[in-house]
Amino acid sequence: MKIKVLGCSAVELPNANLTSFLVDERLLLDAGTIGTVLDDDQQRKIKHVLITHAHLDHIKDLPFLADNISINRKSQHVTVISIPPVIEALKQNLFNNVIWPDFTRIPTPDNPIIRLKNISPGKTFTIDGYNITACRVNHSVPAVAYLLEDRKGKRLLYTGDTGPNSAIWKSQFDKLNALIIEVSLPNRFGTMALETGHLTPKLLALELEKLKYMPDMVFITHCKPGYRKKIKEELQGLNNINFKILKDGTHFEL
Repeated sequence: MKIKVLGCSAVELPNANLTSFLVDERLLLDAGTIGTVLDDDQQRKIKHVLITHAHLDHIKDLPFLADNISINRKSQHVTVISIPPVIEALKQNLFNNVIWPDFTRIPTPDNPIIRLKNISPGKTFTIDGYNITACRVNHSVPAVAYLLEDRKGKRLLYTGDTGPNSAIWKSQFDKLNALIIEVSLPNRFGTMALETGHLTPKLLALELEKLKYMPDMVFITHCKPGYRKKIKEELQGLNNINFKILKDGTHFEL
């Protein structure tokens, strides 16, 4: 399983892209950044997009991906997958012929560029050889994490945005090869993190204590750029955690 970080920031700045991860060149985890990183040929390889929640920093480039496909289309479509509240938000607030053309009906309702698919938390489904399970997380809007397992048995859990959560860890996951988890703010913003459904280094440590097995690697995403240095300092104070703060353009393989 090869992962490329298209973006891993909580805000968009000249050197900070919004959240999106490309798996094996054809599966996207969230869609905050696509077109400024991937050229037309790379975008044409994308078949599925897993959306954790409907906040703009996780969906911003979906409309532009659809538009690019419409221009260069050779029978391509993309299936956008999430829980019903997220799919409904995309229908009502994004692909609604007001904010953006409704590519869920273009060029025709029977053969659209964007196909929206509802899934249920806790039920495993398979696409392109990956077994995928959505798990509810604690955020300010309906949101899920995704557990991916490839044909070789490599297992990645991507949380999206989440605050402290018990439900996601109740599964008592078998050993994870990698965990991509957010840490948005330093410890002094603990109250704000709890109120908005995010994590600090201290809150992350408490979450990891709930796991039966520590992941081989913990990748940190969604840092506020202005607090990145402080977050790194506070993470370095945690024991027994093999972590790395992600950067745009990073590649890693499980």
